[in-house]
Amino acid sequence: MNLSIALAALWGLAANVIALLPSRDYHWRAAYVLIAVGIPILGYVTWQNGPWVGLIVLVAGMSVLRWPVIYFGRWVKRRARRSPGE
Repeated sequence: MNLSIALAALWGLAANVIALLPSRDYHWRAAYVLIAVGIPILGYVTWQNGPWVGLIVLVAGMSVLRWPVIYFGRWVKRRARRSPGE
């Protein structure tokens, strides 16, 4: 196992430990930090192991952080539905 995969596994472990802890803001601050740390790790995994492994790690990360992905998808739909004159 190379360093990039080990970092991705460590990120996943940290995300799961954070999910176990109580939070007043429903873990949104932790999600922002995990996203900010996860993007460079994803790039490193993709650079070191290729796009297919990077895609697998991306899907794994999206399954852990599914609510930010869902809210982003809803935001994109709302923006796409607006008429060009608005």
